[in-house]
Amino acid sequence: MTTETFEFQVEARQLLQLMIHSVYSNKDVFLRELVSNASDALDKLRLEKLRDDSLDADVSDLHIELDIDKEARTLTVRDNGIGMSYDEVGQLIGTIANSGTAAFLEELREAKDAAGADGLIGQFGVGFYSGFMAADEVTLVTRRAGESQGTRWTSRGEATYTLERVDDAPQGTSVTLHLKPADPENQLHDYTSEWTIREIVKRYSDFITWPIRLVPEAGDGEGTPEPETLNSMKALWARSRDEVSDDEYHELYKHISHDWREPLETIRLQAEGTFEYQALLFVPSHAPHDLFTRDFKRGVQLYVKRVFIMDDCEALLPPYLRFVKGVVDAQDLSLNVSREILQQDRHIRMMQRRLTKKVLSTVKEFMTKDADRYATFWREFGTALKEGLVTDSENRDAILAVSSFATTHSDDEPTTLAQYVERMKDGQDDIWFITGESRQSIENSPHMEAFRDKGIEVLLLTDAVDEVWVDAVGEYEGKKLRSVAKGEIDLDGEGEEKAGEEREKQAEEYAGLLGWMREQLDEDIKEVRLSTRLTVSPACIVSDAHDLTPALENMYRAMGQEVPGTKRILELNPGHPLVKGLHQAYQASEDRTELAESADLLHTLAVLAEGGQPKDPARFVRLVADRLERTL
Repeated sequence: MTTETFEFQVEARQLLQLMIHSVYSNKDVFLRELVSNASDALDKLRLEKLRDDSLDADVSDLHIELDIDKEARTLTVRDNGIGMSYDEVGQLIGTIANSGTAAFLEELREAKDAAGADGLIGQFGVGFYSGFMAADEVTLVTRRAGESQGTRWTSRGEATYTLERVDDAPQGTSVTLHLKPADPENQLHDYTSEWTIREIVKRYSDFITWPIRLVPEAGDGEGTPEPETLNSMKALWARSRDEVSDDEYHELYKHISHDWREPLETIRLQAEGTFEYQALLFVPSHAPHDLFTRDFKRGVQLYVKRVFIMDDCEALLPPYLRFVKGVVDAQDLSLNVSREILQQDRHIRMMQRRLTKKVLSTVKEFMTKDADRYATFWREFGTALKEGLVTDSENRDAILAVSSFATTHSDDEPTTLAQYVERMKDGQDDIWFITGESRQSIENSPHMEAFRDKGIEVLLLTDAVDEVWVDAVGEYEGKKLRSVAKGEIDLDGEGEEKAGEEREKQAEEYAGLLGWMREQLDEDIKEVRLSTRLTVSPACIVSDAHDLTPALENMYRAMGQEVPGTKRILELNPGHPLVKGLHQAYQASEDRTELAESADLLHTLAVLAEGGQPKDPARFVRLVADRLERTL
C-alpha cells in the first residue's frame, strides 16, 4: 500500500511540542485519555448498531484491551468499537478541528506550573495527543465498522505524520505507544509495569461501563492465561451513596466533562414509581471558556437501563443550566429514541422539570448554608442562570430567589432583591436599577446623581442579559423594577411640595428654550425637558418609559433583527451654569446661529456621558476646538 506523508497543522504542532516538553507534571493521564476515547468508540458502535441492524459489525463482546510488550517497550490500547475511515483519521488525528484551539494553547501556557494542568488535554478534546508525553512514536491502526479496509497512522510527534491503507486491520482502533525510558524525576513512570497500569486504570477508569482487560504476558507453562478485567464497571449512579467515595464521583465528573478540576457539587436524584430514573449531576467549579458561544455542547449523558444512548441530551435540562454535567439513566425509554422524539416525550419533560428544580434548590442551599460556594457559583454561572428569568416563567421565582446583583449599597457584596426591599427608604415604591458595560461607567453616569444625592440604593447591572430580564420580570413583591435612565422620575418624598412648586416655575421659565432646542435637535430627539435626576451634570439622555434602550437595540441588530431607531429625550439641569448661560443667551439675542451649535454640543456631551458615540465625530471635534480656541 502507498504511504503518504503529511505535515501537522500549525496549532497541532505547537500543541505537540508543549506536551512533549513536559508541560504536564502528571504523565499518567495519557492512559486515562486513550481509554476514554476507546470507551467513546464502543458507545458509538453500540448506538450505531441499535439504529442500523444491517451494520456489519460484531458487538457481541465489546471491550478495551491493554497489551504490554516489555521487550519492545510498547503499550497498546485497543478497542473493537466504531473505528475510523481513512478520511476521518486525516481529519480527526492530523488536525485539531476545534474552534477553541487558540484558547486551549493559551490556558495550557498559563497553567504550566499550576496543579491539575494535566487535565486540560481532555477538556479541549485533544486527548489522543497526550500519548506523546510517554512515547517517542505513536502508531494507530483502525478500521471503521462496516468497512473492509483499514488505515495506519504513524508519527514521532514532530512536524509530520504518515497515512497508509491496510487490508488486515481488525474492527475498531488500536493505539501503540513506543514508550520513552522511565524517568521518575519527571513523573514519567515505567508503563510496561503491570502494577503501574493497574493503578492508573483503577484510579481514573474504574467506572467505565466497558471491560478494560489486561492481556497477560505469555508464560512458560501450557496454555494462554485469560485476560484480566481491571475495572469494576459499576455504574456509580446505580450504587448507594455510602458505597461510593467522593473521589470516585469526581473521577466520573472528569471523565464526562473533560475538566481537570473537581466539581463544586455532586447532585444525586432517584425517581421511583410509574416512571423510574436515576440521575447523577455535577455543578462545575469553573465556567468553560466557550460557555457563551454558539458551538458550546450542552446536555447530560442519557442512558437507558445502563445502555449509553447519547452524549449531549439537551432535552433534559434547559439552556440556562447548560453548564451542568452528568448522567441520567431512564428505565422506560426506547433504546433507539431520537433527539426529535425526546423533545416531545412527556416523560422527558417531566424529568427536565424535576432535574431543573433540583439544581435550583441546590443553588439555594449554597446561598443559605455556604457563602463561599455560592460566591463561586454566581461568579462563574450567574450570567447564564439569569437567562432563565427570561425563558423559564415556571421557575422564575426560584431563579430570582437565588440571584444576586451588584449595588450601590456595597462595593464588594452583592445583594438579593429581598435584601434590597428590606433596605428601601420610607416612601420608596420602586426598585431602581441601571444597566451598562461596567460598574465604573454606570456608577459615574449622570443618571445616578439624584439617587446618590438622596442615598437611594440602585442595582448595578452589567451583563447583556440584564437588559432583557428586568422587563420580563417587571416587579418583585409588588415593587416595580425601574431604570434610572428611563421615563420621568420623582424622588421627592412627603413634605417636599416646595421643591415641586419650584420645578413648575422653572418649567414655565425655560419653556421657550426647551421648545427651540426641540426644533434644533429634531433629527435626534423627541423631547427636551428639565431634569429631576441631575445635580452635577448639565444634561443627560434618557429613554421613554416603554422604549428600547440603545444597548437592547444593538443586541437585537446583532442577532439580525430589524429594529427601527428610537428618538430619545434630552434632559437639562436648570441649576447648572452651562444651562443657565444657554437660557440667558437664548433670551438676549435673536441671532441664534452659535447658540444652535452650543445646543448640539450639549446634546453630544450627554450622549458621550452615557457611553454613546457622536453622530458626526469630525464636526463635534471641530466645534469643541473652536470653543477652546476662543478661551485662550
